[in-house]
Amino acid sequence: MIIFGTKGYLYQLAILTLVCARCGNPAAHTLRKRVTKFTLFFVPLFPFSTKYTTQCTFCGAEQQVTREQTEQLQAQETGGRAYGSAGQQPYQRP
Repeated sequence: MIIFGTKGYLYQLAILTLVCARCGNPAAHTLRKRVTKFTLFFVPLFPFSTKYTTQCTFCGAEQQVTREQTEQLQAQETGGRAYGSAGQQPYQRP
């Protein structure tokens, strides 16, 4: 019997202050990367899905962004330092 499936990882890349498209408030937005990996016998082998999103901390609205937009947002970040970094260990999504 072969056991296979998927496992999701959530990386917090940065926390940015942006104007929310939904509520219109200037609020903190978390920039996240979601990676879904194929697993075989509970061992993650390779990623098959990567998505980037921002989430407003004021109203909770989540918006999907492209990889290029993610890189631009990280470059525009003031001070050049994020609260979280790309090299940080991920926390798993339930």
